[in-house]
Amino acid sequence: MDYYGSRMQALIEELSKLPGVGAKSAQRLAFHIIRMPEESVEKLTEAMTEARHSVCYCKRCCNLTDQELCPICSSPHRDGSQIMVVENPRDLAAYEKTGKYEGLYHVLHGAISPALGIGPSDIRLAELMQRLQKEDVHEVIIATNSSLEGETTAMYISKLIKPTGIRVSRIASGVPVGGDLEYIDEVTLLRALEGRVEL
Repeated sequence: MDYYGSRMQALIEELSKLPGVGAKSAQRLAFHIIRMPEESVEKLTEAMTEARHSVCYCKRCCNLTDQELCPICSSPHRDGSQIMVVENPRDLAAYEKTGKYEGLYHVLHGAISPALGIGPSDIRLAELMQRLQKEDVHEVIIATNSSLEGETTAMYISKLIKPTGIRVSRIASGVPVGGDLEYIDEVTLLRALEGRVEL
């Protein structure tokens, strides 16, 4: 039922397509946007449009950035001998919040899931293997989620890397099974990192 007219309804429908935004949240957001000063709405629109056009993948780690290299890869203070492999940029951000990890990252943008038709070639594994051939890496820390897909991905990566002689470790089980890294507190993430085990 259309209560507000086609333009308001279209806004609500578009907002409800966002992940984690249901019909009620979309309606609440739409009302908020309508009440915002026009200048603020223009800034929001401009920020979204500019991000969509200029954000790309870091040429080294596949993190999202608007430069050739992301701020982490371009920092001279990071330890290039360690690479932490994560499923998505939100997981990277979760580890960065701990303030304790000083190595580099590699973002897969997914996990192997045969049930969903996602294989090794559908995530950024080839890029990881190319990095390991070019860079002087001593340890790869696999920090995929503790889900069936995350565990499958971890085992697959381990089998790929072990023959190279590079140490492969997995974050400890301080992360609950089935839990997504982005929702876990920094202390738990830090304990999981410090308690990692060799695969």
